[in-house]
Amino acid sequence: MAISPRRCLSVIVPAYNEERTIAKVLKQLLLLEAVQEVIVIDDCSRDRTAEVVQELAGLDSRIVLLRHARNQGKTAGLKTGFAAARGEIIIVQDADLEYDPSEIPAVIQPILDGKADVVYGSRFLIRKAARVLYFYHYLANKTLTFISNLFTNINMTDIETGYKAFRSEYIRNMVITSAGFGFEIEVTAKLAKLRCAIYEVPISYYGRTYEEGKKIGMTDGIAALWYIVKYNMFCGLASSFVAVPSVVAPGSSTQPESDSVGEHARGASA
Repeated sequence: MAISPRRCLSVIVPAYNEERTIAKVLKQLLLLEAVQEVIVIDDCSRDRTAEVVQELAGLDSRIVLLRHARNQGKTAGLKTGFAAARGEIIIVQDADLEYDPSEIPAVIQPILDGKADVVYGSRFLIRKAARVLYFYHYLANKTLTFISNLFTNINMTDIETGYKAFRSEYIRNMVITSAGFGFEIEVTAKLAKLRCAIYEVPISYYGRTYEEGKKIGMTDGIAALWYIVKYNMFCGLASSFVAVPSVVAPGSSTQPESDSVGEHARGASA
């Protein structure tokens, strides 16, 4: 079912020590016609991130600031944001400037058109503008995506992308149990258990160096390998969602816990 593009989008912005970039990100998001609300989750930042967001919230009521009393990691921030979101479509936007908010309309367009239930913005589907940085990160992303595809049997090109958009019922009903940066793996595995329409669209990527504030590291990559196995092999459909979305074929919710590999998603990129 198609969705009206006006004020249908909840943007979830997890933030930790991003006072240098958060204002610019929020101002760019507020220029988008589809934005209903921008929910910033400050993960107990030690800088002025929360203060900057609060100042902007005073100027535009669409900005909502939620704060964690202690640092819990990106996935915890996303869970907080998803629970508060009210839009028909939900998308994740990092608080740095690695992803360009002006490309969000293209990411959510397949959902607006009624073709997709979930859309991933791929940095590798077609090479758009991309800062040349760490080869090992590129190799790790491609390797994790390949291994994930082996388990899910959906032909993704970039599961670690920061741009993921969802019809709200899919992500609000999902039981999310991973930590740190585990969300990317977990959400892909659990969406693959549904027969929903998953699309990818090309996006640009303006990566940061570690000196500029990049946070993901080698230990996160190692944890991702375990998450691929855990959420594909040891987590069934019924335990993946509070309420299984109606898109699932009759009888699918009673599949065995280990039945996670097979024909799951239609509409994945060829």
